[in-house]
Amino acid sequence: MYQPLADRMRPGVLDDVVGQEHILGPDGLLRRIIESGRIPNMVFYGPSGSGKTTVANIISERTNRKLYKLNATSATISDIKEIIGELDTFFTMDGVLLYLDEIQYFNKKQQQSLLEFMENGKITLIASTTENPYFYVYNALLSRATVFEFKQVGKSEVLKALTRVLREINGEKAFGEDVLDYISGSCGGDVRKAINAVEILLNGAKRVDGKPDVSLEDAMVVSQRSAMRYDKDGDSHYDILSAFQKSMRGSDPNAALHYLARLLEAGDMPSACRRLLVTACEDVGLAYPQAISVVKACVDSALQLGLPEARIPLAEAVILVATAPKSNSAVCAIDMAQNDIRAGKSGDVPAHLKDAHYEGSKKLGRGLTYKYPHSFKNNWVKQQYLPDELKNAVYYKFGASKLEKSNEKYWSEIKKIKDKSEE
Repeated sequence: MYQPLADRMRPGVLDDVVGQEHILGPDGLLRRIIESGRIPNMVFYGPSGSGKTTVANIISERTNRKLYKLNATSATISDIKEIIGELDTFFTMDGVLLYLDEIQYFNKKQQQSLLEFMENGKITLIASTTENPYFYVYNALLSRATVFEFKQVGKSEVLKALTRVLREINGEKAFGEDVLDYISGSCGGDVRKAINAVEILLNGAKRVDGKPDVSLEDAMVVSQRSAMRYDKDGDSHYDILSAFQKSMRGSDPNAALHYLARLLEAGDMPSACRRLLVTACEDVGLAYPQAISVVKACVDSALQLGLPEARIPLAEAVILVATAPKSNSAVCAIDMAQNDIRAGKSGDVPAHLKDAHYEGSKKLGRGLTYKYPHSFKNNWVKQQYLPDELKNAVYYKFGASKLEKSNEKYWSEIKKIKDKSEE
């Protein structure tokens, strides 16, 4: 039966696992736990091809517990019951080790079926997931397990893995340094993807003097568009969007353009447009109020043009937002106002502000003492607008931007004039 090269060459010892120095290095906590032989319940969280399954296999070799493997994409509650049914038998006197891949696909009931046996130690669970376990794994299970995060593997570490694989299969001479360097950098930190590329290239390599010779051109064909991790429903989606907005907020146009490019290459223009619009209001805000109008025009143009031309107005909008002066005074103001409402602070609308455009309103005292601002100098007059319970509340505080400071000075002068006239 055919077995992929990546599976055949899976490391059998921790020293051959690449890219997880923070947990598997000489003093890494996970390494020390594995070497102690006392294996707790664990959840391995990280991107594909980062070594989660490999480490689980190494752990299984170090324990005398019977190993069961399930993939949550296809396993059912019956599979779990079958494992539970074998507990306390001659073959499972020391308990069992269950490796559950892609645990995020198990529903609450399926995950709960493991809790009792994780608690009493009859089942030691090692689960893996590419999605954030704090979003996709139920709290009751997480409270019984320790989460270890596996990082995306760096280019130099991927190259180290490829070198080991080629040495073991005697295929080093088929690849030039430029080809290996390209594959290592274009796999998006996915070691399995890189090894799969090597296997495909070896199988389809041209022959020079009867020996395989892999060209850079072929490597580029195999690896095209493979360097980017993106899942519109997964963590990478929100991580990239978060970095996109924070780069604009942080006034770094280069980083913002980088993340825009990643979104556009993944075909996710709508998400980029939404983040642009909200950032123009939330982070540029009143420091440059016209920003939202310009950004909205760019977004509308992009949606009408479609890709690839849409990248041009979107790039303009990103650069504008990233380089514009910043003020979050508006979002802070509305957040404070909403917090008061949610805390039950509201009160009745002052009588002079209530609707008085109906017969009988005067008898109810509606609008009797209302002062029409345009009847006064500078179109302003002092009167209470907030309910009595909140009459001294201050939500909006002028920001430090030039425009807001100018507005603050203007209103300060107007109100001083009024105060003097009332003395």
